[in-house]
Amino acid sequence: MGKRKVGALEKVDADLANLQYKVKRDPASYRDDFLSQYSQYETFKELFMQNPSTVEDTGLVSLKELIEFVSHCADCYPDITAEFPQDLIKILSLHHEELEMELREKMVGSLVLLRNKDVIDSSTLLNTLFPILVTTPSKSLRELMFTKILSDLKSSNTKATNHKLNRTIQTVLFNLLTSDRASPKGIWAVKITRELWKRQIWAEAKAVEIMKEASLADNEKVITGGVRFFLGGDKEREEAAEESSDDDENIDMSKLRHQAGINKKTKKKERQLKMAAEKVKKKEKKKSAPHPLNFSALHLLHDPQGFAETLFSKHVQNSRSKLSLDSKLLVLQLVSRLVGLHKLTVIALYSYFLKYLTPRQASVTSFLACLAQATHNLVPPDVLEPLIQKIANEFVSEAAAAEVAAAGLNSIREICVRQPLAMNDTLLQDLVMYRKSKDKGVMMAAKGLLSLYREVGAELLKKRDRGKDAAIGLRTGEVRERRFGEEEAGEIEGIELLEKWKEDERRKKRIEQGLDPDAPTDEEEVEAEDWKNWDVESDDSDSSTGWINVESDGEDINISDSEDEKEPPAKKTKLSSTTPGADGEEKENISKSEEPEAKRISKLATTRILTPADLAKLQELRLASSVTSAMPSNKRRAAMAARHADDPLTAAEIEAPGLLGKKSTKEEKIAMAKGERDEHHQSTTAKRKEKKASEGKSTTNKEKARKKNFLMTLGKAKGKQKRSLIDVKKTLKGHLDRQKRGGKRGNQGH
Repeated sequence: MGKRKVGALEKVDADLANLQYKVKRDPASYRDDFLSQYSQYETFKELFMQNPSTVEDTGLVSLKELIEFVSHCADCYPDITAEFPQDLIKILSLHHEELEMELREKMVGSLVLLRNKDVIDSSTLLNTLFPILVTTPSKSLRELMFTKILSDLKSSNTKATNHKLNRTIQTVLFNLLTSDRASPKGIWAVKITRELWKRQIWAEAKAVEIMKEASLADNEKVITGGVRFFLGGDKEREEAAEESSDDDENIDMSKLRHQAGINKKTKKKERQLKMAAEKVKKKEKKKSAPHPLNFSALHLLHDPQGFAETLFSKHVQNSRSKLSLDSKLLVLQLVSRLVGLHKLTVIALYSYFLKYLTPRQASVTSFLACLAQATHNLVPPDVLEPLIQKIANEFVSEAAAAEVAAAGLNSIREICVRQPLAMNDTLLQDLVMYRKSKDKGVMMAAKGLLSLYREVGAELLKKRDRGKDAAIGLRTGEVRERRFGEEEAGEIEGIELLEKWKEDERRKKRIEQGLDPDAPTDEEEVEAEDWKNWDVESDDSDSSTGWINVESDGEDINISDSEDEKEPPAKKTKLSSTTPGADGEEKENISKSEEPEAKRISKLATTRILTPADLAKLQELRLASSVTSAMPSNKRRAAMAARHADDPLTAAEIEAPGLLGKKSTKEEKIAMAKGERDEHHQSTTAKRKEKKASEGKSTTNKEKARKKNFLMTLGKAKGKQKRSLIDVKKTLKGHLDRQKRGGKRGNQGH
């Protein structure tokens, strides 16, 4: 009986498939057949609704096959199947927990099929699937719903961004998180938003606000999901973009053309060649296209100050918080990253670190990294001084282990990179003395601190520790102490290189023309005259309210709003000549001393518009020049601060100097030595042959002869053994003659 029933079901499936094919080809001719099948569907649907939990087929045609058939043909008869989508939505919404697994999956697949045929829209589908995703206890159904929701959102934004749908779903996710902050349901909002951010479907501030609310939830899983998004979501997006851009790699057009030329020409090979050419063209077009602005999630936050303060007070500083130490560390990393990146002021954060700065604290290097990351040049130095002093007392001492001392010195250096004013001269001189330590890690960490202060605060070091450049800079006044809150004036990086290159090119052209290279050109003279006449014209045009020049009676009156601009007369006398009474000589010497400072500031960007050719040459000069020549010490310091502000600081970077002095065991050394070697050794000839074979190139007859069977070459070997001495002599003589002629053909024409 069972075999007969299975055979009947298979026959019905085949009949439905055949009818489905006919309906799609000619809907009008098979309308009555479709109506009869649709009436059967409605009958079985009513029977099913009376007992939704049934798992037995009540007739030859099951509801599952009829649902599949109707969903495939629904677009052909929209008037008949108008209620069909609503029936599926109602059954799924009310009875998804009771339905048989296969029937449930078939209904979800049918709804997705109706969406692909535009019978229903994306909003209807997602509003049906998302409540089931949040409430169902079935793991398999959750995975299915999550996959279908992501794929539908991706397909809806493929051709163009569907702003209306995106806003609707983002509002649903936002309300899910804010309505009940203690519920674990918010984890689905985190997962969906993170996946869409990774695929660059959602890359706006609304998605960041959803993750911000997730970070401020009360459920630990939701909190860690939101925090991890801010700490690693941008890196995931970059890696996904790199993977998608590498899909079309390794297309060798020359190989394809070579094979298409020498092999049998078929339509398939021509098609492959055209497809490869299109991929290469797309790739080149993508390279030349401007890169879209993908802002970091941390930069898209609406209120980073309020977000950082709320995070810190709610999850870290609050004694009632039930987060584990690892979760608190994650939140602390996010808070410190926000503070360092946006230069925020959260004073309570620094006092919080005091009780954790001890070598016995678990994950202490993570706390040290967070402290360094939360430091910037607007943090008051008196707030950081006790922290640096405690790190020095707890970590950096003769009694501490080498790894501990190295980590302490490195963390102090990372803090002082961002705020050099937090260090005092007494402590600095004590720490710098550790550069004479026998441990390599401690020595390198102390030398790093010394080299840092040679650039940012040489006046705190003793004279013997300042180095040549810092000592000369202090003597000439080029190196001076930075004040709290002082910012450097920005300029185009490497503009002085472009100015020097243009000057050299101008001098070369004038030398080639036989002119004086130091004399100004006609254009420069006209421009200089224009700048001189500009002042005169402006004074003449505004004669009614102009300034009146009043000559003084030999006294120089200096009016300044700032006391910083006043210089003591002792410094001026040092710059003057041996006859201080000569005013002319004194002014001349002062102008000479100020001349190098004026030369250092490039006026190229302020006096002319840089053309695309100039910008291309500027980029070329930047790449060609070394780091030290392109970036003086003040620029190196700015670049270092920018690097630390934008890039996260990890515990591994704090521990890095300590690993230098660690002695490896014999087993570790053997494993390291083996890891550096290649397991598969090959000669240069073998590598060349393998490369030729992979490129599809042929081999020579001589190389083919080496691969012949031994029995095939046996006769030739025997023939060589039977040669007489006279034959051998003739062969050798012929070989020598060919060598003298320069080969078989000889050196004809030479």
